[in-house]
Amino acid sequence: MSQIMGDCWHQEYPRPQFRRDSFFSLDGKWQLNGAPIHVPFAPEAKLSGYRGRERGSRLSYRRYFRLPEGFAGEDDDILLHFGAVDQRARVRLNGRVIAKHEGGYLPFSINITRALVPGENQLCVDVIDSLSHAYPYGKQHRRPHGMWYTPVSGIWQSVWIEAVPRKGRIQELRITPSLDQVEILAAADSEELTIAIGGEGIEKPFVMTAAGLPGLLHMREGRICLEAPGCEDPDIPMVGQRFRIRMEDTGLPLHHWTPEHPYLYTLTLETATDQVESYFALRTIDTGVKNGKPVLLLNGEPIFLHGVLDQGYFLDGHYLPEEPAEYRRDICRMKSLGFNCLRKHIKIEPEVFYYACDREGMLVIQDMVQNGGYSWILDTALPNLGFQKRSDHRPGWTKRRMIFEQHMKDTLEHLYNHPCIVIYTIFNEGWGQFDSDRMYRICRKLDGTRLYNSTSGWFAQKESNFDSVHAYFRNRKLTAGTRPLLISECGGYVRKIEGHLWKSYGGYGYGTAKSREELTRRIEALYEEMVLPSIADGACGCIYTQLSDVEGEINGLYTYDRKVCKVEKERIRAIAERIHMTRKQSER
Repeated sequence: MSQIMGDCWHQEYPRPQFRRDSFFSLDGKWQLNGAPIHVPFAPEAKLSGYRGRERGSRLSYRRYFRLPEGFAGEDDDILLHFGAVDQRARVRLNGRVIAKHEGGYLPFSINITRALVPGENQLCVDVIDSLSHAYPYGKQHRRPHGMWYTPVSGIWQSVWIEAVPRKGRIQELRITPSLDQVEILAAADSEELTIAIGGEGIEKPFVMTAAGLPGLLHMREGRICLEAPGCEDPDIPMVGQRFRIRMEDTGLPLHHWTPEHPYLYTLTLETATDQVESYFALRTIDTGVKNGKPVLLLNGEPIFLHGVLDQGYFLDGHYLPEEPAEYRRDICRMKSLGFNCLRKHIKIEPEVFYYACDREGMLVIQDMVQNGGYSWILDTALPNLGFQKRSDHRPGWTKRRMIFEQHMKDTLEHLYNHPCIVIYTIFNEGWGQFDSDRMYRICRKLDGTRLYNSTSGWFAQKESNFDSVHAYFRNRKLTAGTRPLLISECGGYVRKIEGHLWKSYGGYGYGTAKSREELTRRIEALYEEMVLPSIADGACGCIYTQLSDVEGEINGLYTYDRKVCKVEKERIRAIAERIHMTRKQSER
């Protein structure tokens, strides 16, 4: 295992939208069930270096650490952060249980101030990962095959510590942009809060300070104005000071975030004792009507989502790339092929992935991570034969439903500030689907700045921002109804590249190509026969399956190791230009 690769995660700040100077990484050498392992990689990953006992449902992690001298002052608290631990974790520090957590895809934090001792500290994490379907589990399977992959167990994202002021701490930040203003909701234990906005090409940042104003703040004609506390929205799960800042009042240039020009404003929040660095972008996403047909609107202008399915698997790192910079390389690979969108499929990534998308201008359709059982016959085979209608009212499954609903809400809150995310997928192909109309209403209430594909593929109910289809087996022109049509999966053509396979036999996908020329020709035919003709009839996006091979599923545009591009790049890139021209013609 490369020490350099391990050091890259060790040095990467895990939370780019809420950055402090205080950062002490616990990534690196741990013990798992008595054998060495390199965190943040899961034991199933080659880069973890784990060669211990058989990987079962119980995992016991241990490591020792000393805080650097001067890391924290007497008036500071010490917080311990976990990016993700799958599935159920119990955290002990110096023999004392300090936290328990359930669910394998979202971060959690613990105030460990009182459990620390001078000098060396022992940190233990006991994990039970039974792959219970009550919890979101994504594409994990005990027996990997087809579209099901090797499980990920235990710690699989960064572990780190920060020192924060006990008083005057900035606790949370919620950023809601529009095209001409930004609303900043900051929870801070302070009577005074200073906000500074800057960005590339800006010599003098805009700075404003509010003192002793616990209510609703906004800019009016260049002055800070206060509204009554009764204006607070009870549905926003956070309290604090809310600033509505009109960009024209700041004197700063107006830049809208787009895939072509992904401008990010810098944002600094400061109290007497705390400082947090963040960023935001000005962008909106909505639907509308153009020439009598439904369209998708980015910043009020029609856009076509020319995307690929991105499952976030890597040959040696499994659920993580070897280094954080690989996320940017994946994004740039797809942009070089003309794509402007990734559908992050049934997985939540570390925040550095979304940061890379924010910076590089890659739109993201983020899937919720599914739980519950899956039936190949009921959820895949019959729908592909045309049986795509069924009720999703499920009176049972009480625990599973509660877990999914809470995980969905937590996902929306966790990723709220990332401008790259424009659409959420709630359910995919009926897997674990229940009460999709109610889930849609909950999502819209919690985050009305995004759009929602309630049921990707089939089993649509009444409420969604899109009509959604999966079209793998034949190319045909598609027509939207009253909502924009999202072809949320298609393609998936297999091309086997010897020497770059996860296993030498088999190969899962939808149709086979034997050469780069044949695969490119089949993809061109898909767009010529199905996608391009559908644009004039309300198609707003198409997601090709997929970015890279994943284990035995070898239908990627790249091989699993990302070393071989399977298609002719210029011809695939030309498809994007044809989409653009077709969309422009349909608007006349």
